[in-house]
Amino acid sequence: MAGVCCGLVNESETSTACVQSSRAARRRRMEIRRFKFVTGVATPEQESTSTDQKRQKLEGYCTAPFSRDCEKAVQTSFTDDEKKENERPETKEISNSNDGCASTSVSSEYPKFGVASLCGRRRDMEDAVAIHPSFSSHGHNSTTKLHYFGVYDGHGCSHVATKCREKLHELVKEELLLLETQEEEWKGVMERSFYRMDKEVNAWNETVLGAKCRCELQSPECDAVGSTAVVAIVTPNKIIVANCGDSRAVLCRNGKPVPLSSDHKPDRPDELKRIQAAGGRVIYWDGPRVLGVLAMSRAIGDNYLKPYVSCEPEVTITDRTAEDDCLILASDGLWDVISNETACGVARMCLRGKAHAPPCSPPGAEVAVSETSDKACSDASMLLTKLALARHSSDNVSVVVVDLRRTRNH
Repeated sequence: MAGVCCGLVNESETSTACVQSSRAARRRRMEIRRFKFVTGVATPEQESTSTDQKRQKLEGYCTAPFSRDCEKAVQTSFTDDEKKENERPETKEISNSNDGCASTSVSSEYPKFGVASLCGRRRDMEDAVAIHPSFSSHGHNSTTKLHYFGVYDGHGCSHVATKCREKLHELVKEELLLLETQEEEWKGVMERSFYRMDKEVNAWNETVLGAKCRCELQSPECDAVGSTAVVAIVTPNKIIVANCGDSRAVLCRNGKPVPLSSDHKPDRPDELKRIQAAGGRVIYWDGPRVLGVLAMSRAIGDNYLKPYVSCEPEVTITDRTAEDDCLILASDGLWDVISNETACGVARMCLRGKAHAPPCSPPGAEVAVSETSDKACSDASMLLTKLALARHSSDNVSVVVVDLRRTRNH
């Protein structure tokens, strides 16, 4: 018993020993932690290098997509150079009289518009946009100005869409000049212009290999390249829309969407019938496609798919009314994820954002609407493109918003 009892201690001694032992262990753990932490700290020079590397990575992550997507993406009405180039003597006097008291009309000045075009999640930007205010006069009254707006959505490469942007409005102008002494025939004018554009593109494709073009790696003759085209010509009283492909034009009238074009999809009943009558087939490969290749049934270019893919546009002529808010032209990158109703609601919200002057504003302050609506149109177009990306649109997105409101004093 003595041998056993000699190893016993009382409770106070046990408590003291445990406390001392736990404190010592805690000190040792803290010393180890401090040691490990100190050895992991970089020197000031290393820390600076690490911070710079992190900043570079952060900047590359944050700015690269935006610089790729948004560089030159927004256009507000027109630049000073474009204004001087397009300005006519009869419009110059009116454009300089923005004192809020001048009696001006839509027919004698430039329309307000906004443009946004984003590459989005695609590797390359294949959309193109054409804006030509007062690009032509028509009829016996030379003061009647026509305003041209176009959106072209290329596929296979961008050079057909680019060619349409550079040339199609000139072809329309030439066709209009031929009708100067005849009755207005918009359908024939637009159809002939599109046919001529298609012919020029196919002829130009034979020499495009001389240019630095990505499609030269895909097709020696560039036959597999094309573009949709939705074109709107705005006159004082009418809106003429010619559409070839799945880009779309929508009129916002009193807050409600009015489609001015119909998408040319291969499974559209009349398009399907036309393709089959020409000897072609529509194959479902990630959606309906002409011969299992092209997801639209009409386009400019695509020579290898003719006659199944037609360049003939569908033309609509719409009378303008006092209830018209705006016109929206956009590539299918927008319409794939956003409905006509939503697009009109967003555009109208932006346009109405500055439509109401403060209660204490002097009489005539509502004229500011016409002076600032270009900013509102740009906000609308950019907001629509961002909304399309937020809804995971996988295509290029190009949007044109034209202000059609009659807010001038007469």
